[in-house]
Amino acid sequence: MPKDMCKAFAYVDATRDQTIDLYRKFVNQKSWSRQKDAVKAFSDLLKAEMEKEGFVCKYLPVGGPANEPRADLLVGTLGADRPGKPVLFIGHMDTVFPPEMHEENPFYIDEKGMAHGPGALDMKGGILIALNTVKALNAMGWAERPIKFVFAGDEEINHEGAQTAEVMQAECKGSLVCFNMETGLIDNKLCISRKACQRFLLQVEGVETHSGNDFYGGRSSIVEMASKIMKLHALNENPYGNTINIGTISGGTVPNAVPKHCEAVLDIRYSSREGGEVILKGVEEISKETFIEGTTTTLTFLNKLDVYEATEDVMKLLDFVKGVAAEYDLPEVGGKPLGGGSDSPRAQYEGIPTLDSCGVQGQWNHTMNEYAIVESLFTRTKMWASVVANIDDFQL
Repeated sequence: MPKDMCKAFAYVDATRDQTIDLYRKFVNQKSWSRQKDAVKAFSDLLKAEMEKEGFVCKYLPVGGPANEPRADLLVGTLGADRPGKPVLFIGHMDTVFPPEMHEENPFYIDEKGMAHGPGALDMKGGILIALNTVKALNAMGWAERPIKFVFAGDEEINHEGAQTAEVMQAECKGSLVCFNMETGLIDNKLCISRKACQRFLLQVEGVETHSGNDFYGGRSSIVEMASKIMKLHALNENPYGNTINIGTISGGTVPNAVPKHCEAVLDIRYSSREGGEVILKGVEEISKETFIEGTTTTLTFLNKLDVYEATEDVMKLLDFVKGVAAEYDLPEVGGKPLGGGSDSPRAQYEGIPTLDSCGVQGQWNHTMNEYAIVESLFTRTKMWASVVANIDDFQL
């Protein structure tokens, strides 16, 4: 029999003002990925709020480049002594916005009920929903199994140079289900798959000469790179839906010198592990191929977010959430694939049924026009509280 959610829903409705106040604090707290101290300040704020609800929290170091260490992973468990596997909520605390953008665009709610500000959508609102879900469950006295939060501090830069993915995956292990509180979609659909995103630095070294006095003695790194780019671009013609984008390129010094150095950053996306193996093999082969004798090429891995696939478990969990939403007369949800990466594979690779885009709904994340629909803070809190309260009815 479905759980009586009246007390939980009443709590959500009665604390709207407090929720907005905390939302404002979350968004106005700077947490740019590349500023460890700023992310730590936000995670300390979140940790304090979690501990008020009974979470036992810890920080786990993830390393990072020596000149740019990453913020620690924040992990919290509520009811570790409760029976059964925990319900897992994951996400990231960092944003793409440098600190100066906060002064230009502080948190505010417009006349249409849209919240604005750095990370209001991606993903301070989703973190707030996870926290409020626990508050609503506590208000109704639900304590049937553990709840676990795992939040990263460097997702927006694909955990570059850090061990965040490995540490995060180890903390996800053993959970019953996972909800990634990433950006919610405007059409109220949940993400059921995401392409992997891998980035590489491709560097070519040639021989520099004066283009007038010794043109033929030179070996152009730019021409060598151009030849490689055409072959790399041809990899987009494949049956897997793989894509490769050469997003940035730089090389040369002056117009009258044959260029010695050229480099480009490759952005590679794929929808399945099989497809990933194919395109990565192609990239490696092209990087090793030489078109202009006397040039050398280096391919360097930069960062990645792994592929999240629409498995049978994902679809069963989506159907369960749909049923719960209908049971409690909450907005209808659906499912759709997305192209951008996330940390959902960290749970999925441990065999945990996972849904993504579970956070506050909105559009235009990563831009100054980013906004979130404030009302979805409350409807989605009610939905996830209902899902967790009834999770024992979920069957694979």
